[in-house]
Amino acid sequence: MSKQPKTDVQEFEKLDQASTPQRTPSAAERHWEKRTLEPALKKSPERAKSFTTLSGVPIQGLYTPADLTDFNYQRDLADPGEYPYSRGIHGTMYRGRLWTMRQFSGFAAPEDTNRRLHYLLEQGQTGLSIAFDLPTLMGYDADHPLAEGEVGKCGVAVSSLADMETLLEGLPLEQVTTSMTINSPAAMIWAMYLVVAEKMGADWKKISGTTQNDILKEYIAQKEYIFPPAPSMRLVVDSIVFGAREVPRWNPISISGYHIREAGSTAVQELAFTLRDGIEYVEWVKRAGMRVDEFAPRLSFFFNAHNDLFEEIAKYRAARKVWARVMRERFGAENPRSWICRFHTQTAGCSLTAQQPYNNVVRTTLQALAAVLGGTQSLHTNSLDEAWALPTEQAVTLALRTQQVIAHESGVTNTVDPLAGSYFLERLTRDTELACLDYFDKIDSMGGMVAAIEKGYPQKEIHEAAYAYQQAIERREKIIVGVNDFVSDEKRPIELLVIDESVARRQRQKLAQLRSRRDARRVQSTLEALGSAASSDRNLMPFILECVRAYATLGEMCDILRRVFGTYEEPAFR
Repeated sequence: MSKQPKTDVQEFEKLDQASTPQRTPSAAERHWEKRTLEPALKKSPERAKSFTTLSGVPIQGLYTPADLTDFNYQRDLADPGEYPYSRGIHGTMYRGRLWTMRQFSGFAAPEDTNRRLHYLLEQGQTGLSIAFDLPTLMGYDADHPLAEGEVGKCGVAVSSLADMETLLEGLPLEQVTTSMTINSPAAMIWAMYLVVAEKMGADWKKISGTTQNDILKEYIAQKEYIFPPAPSMRLVVDSIVFGAREVPRWNPISISGYHIREAGSTAVQELAFTLRDGIEYVEWVKRAGMRVDEFAPRLSFFFNAHNDLFEEIAKYRAARKVWARVMRERFGAENPRSWICRFHTQTAGCSLTAQQPYNNVVRTTLQALAAVLGGTQSLHTNSLDEAWALPTEQAVTLALRTQQVIAHESGVTNTVDPLAGSYFLERLTRDTELACLDYFDKIDSMGGMVAAIEKGYPQKEIHEAAYAYQQAIERREKIIVGVNDFVSDEKRPIELLVIDESVARRQRQKLAQLRSRRDARRVQSTLEALGSAASSDRNLMPFILECVRAYATLGEMCDILRRVFGTYEEPAFR
């Protein structure tokens, strides 16, 4: 990719301060309203008093050139693969290469999930994505009292390197990319992956994948945190620095808006809080002494795909534009790869309904289509049964086939950015962009995202948006088919995947056997070294890797860090 000429910083500042363009109908449009629209409304009034996006943004009945009076092709759109990447980050997009089809999978014991991962690769999945159970996400071993009743229930149980070896057995780590959804203990789980790769003979310089590792969205939305914000950010920074130097093809963080949207945010809030989290990470890594172009090309993002087709497409286009300008103008990045917003998309779990579950296939298809038309780099499609349980093999296969049908039968991949130039879409993209920048200004005025989180600002914004949406559903201003309209008493049974307590018993037995056969002195020595390093300013990744190689467990490593860093409890916000 050729280096783009740098524009004046004032241009970005002017965009940041811009207000929504005012609309002045043309004479032709006024003539149309009088001649055509008014008689049509008298004959058949509109169905509602107002039309809005899923997030409540008002939508006009008609969009014309009057809605794009200040539109500039080079500034606001440009060609595919060119700054600011509104039309996509590659010149050919899916004509050259399809997105990575990455079905999220994790349940029960490591051997169970290993079989599912192999099965999905056999069915044409092109990337791995691993979900971990709640004890693992919270840094507890399977035999911890707080893990009782949760082992293997919402993801795979991983307590040690031995579990990770079983989980990855037989998988071609140099040939397939792996995404791991893990946050507070991300450094430990990633270290386990790296050591397994090492033991398989895979080259760290060649393996590729992504660790979610986004702790800020945990404080904002998902609430699966362990340590206070500052030491948590240190763990993230240490992994980004280590990755840039030792595992150059790995994305050490996937800055996630998915969970922000699942918590009830609007599309704009998802976009703004996610990108502002990204800004925060860049600032912290720069303070650790790295130049922005050393690490920024490996930053990645993770967005939700909800039901409102055009709102979602506009969100993805705005994300690329805003991030490109932030990286070039705010941070002075010179490498074009640093300007690119690469992202994974998952269809909206919160949109799935237990009522009439087969409707979820239609919802997921529309959401996946939005992600593809929005230019995603990889995609997970939810299964129809996920409002009930983890997906069965049959359900997850149908979800994967949904992606394959879109890719090979719909025709939407035949041209790059087929919706570009739509008056409606371009205006919606512009309005989304400006609303995002307005949130940036508010968060910057608070001292950054960590300070805003400590004040409870993004949390409060999401709570209010979620409440407003729920009220709209209860007033039937927003229709959820099968829930508040088109309701049926029909009960159609579906097969469910059930994880019983035998998984927990097996995992506890394996842990007991591991502790009896490992070198206890070596484990203790590596844990003490980790605790000592945590009390200093040294990068923690090398010390975590040594703990993993000694078969120290996830819980043991997290307990050492709990003693040094403490734990976090969210204060009450008004």
